[in-house]
Amino acid sequence: MTQPKHTTLHAEHEQLGAHFTNFGGWDMPLRYGSELAEHRAVREAAGLFDLSHMGEIWVSGDEAPQFLNSALVGNLAVVKPGKAKYSLICNEQGGIIDDLIVYRITAPESDRSTQSRYLIVPNAGNAATVAAELTARAAGFDVEVRDASAETSLMAVQGPAAEAIVQAMVGEDQRPAVTDLPYYAWTTVQVAPIAGASGPAAGTIDVLLARTGYTGEDGFELYVPNDRAAELWRLARSVGEPHGLLPAGLAARDSLRLEAGMPLYGNELSLNTNPFEAGLGPVVSFKKAEQFVGRTALEAVKGAEWSRVLVGLQGSGRRAGRAGYAVHAEGREVGVITSGLPSPTLGYPIALAYVEPAVAEVGTAVEVDLRGKLEAFEVVELPFYQRKS
Repeated sequence: MTQPKHTTLHAEHEQLGAHFTNFGGWDMPLRYGSELAEHRAVREAAGLFDLSHMGEIWVSGDEAPQFLNSALVGNLAVVKPGKAKYSLICNEQGGIIDDLIVYRITAPESDRSTQSRYLIVPNAGNAATVAAELTARAAGFDVEVRDASAETSLMAVQGPAAEAIVQAMVGEDQRPAVTDLPYYAWTTVQVAPIAGASGPAAGTIDVLLARTGYTGEDGFELYVPNDRAAELWRLARSVGEPHGLLPAGLAARDSLRLEAGMPLYGNELSLNTNPFEAGLGPVVSFKKAEQFVGRTALEAVKGAEWSRVLVGLQGSGRRAGRAGYAVHAEGREVGVITSGLPSPTLGYPIALAYVEPAVAEVGTAVEVDLRGKLEAFEVVELPFYQRKS
């Protein structure tokens, strides 16, 4: 059996007494203490996540915009430097290989001496697959595809106090850049080292700072070389502690993203799922000229009536449906739950499920088979939770 990989921050998690789980081939913190406390910290203050298992793939070259428009379903050529876009990489049949975030780093129109450059961030278990797919699809294009996943660490500060925490990590002259950073955008900042650091660690830490997130709260992602990751992690903990920041594991991350109605690859998304039935039709651009991989298959089914669609479910009792539990209506099975749990924030069971279109309308009453007992649920609008500001 292959041993799971460790992120650069694994020793930090061990020191914090983390409980680990194998996720996407990585030994990742499931929780440090109470997953409920970690969840609440993100909703009320801030949480610190190690996301170094995620992939980082650089695409650069004169034809990078055209290449990515051919490789991915979205229109990446229109993304301006400093901005980011959510996209998908599909196979020829229109099945989803992975969902991604794409950052536009540079563009020739801003500096004639530079090439177009993008950073692609795939999910942990799919990083190698996505890198291989992009490399294969790059044939014939004037581009370079470089997988930098093994040399890059990524952490996230998420929650209402995230902006104040990140501001405290940078110099006063860079704080406006943190405040002014829009959602789905990025910038570069220099983070001050921990007091008393010496040697190579004494210099400022160069960080690619993004404002995207996967929790339903405001937050930032910090990309940094592996050799500065532990120092940055400790600094974030030190600066964040007065703000109520807690290190948070995958359990809290899952409950947070579910409350925010965000899909998870392997649950809501897979090779057997196309963007339309997953509610991601707007991510696909048919206006662009490029014949992207999967375009023919997706054009053929655009506007079709699906056998299943993704919906949100809210339970009226206390018991939660879990992935794989059947959904019933009018005395028969009409779907299956892909993710479900008791919502820590809302206080009632929630779930994402694929169901037949006939029962997908908001307000429709359904039942979930909870180990042999049918419990009442209702189709509701997504997201389940939305922050106030």
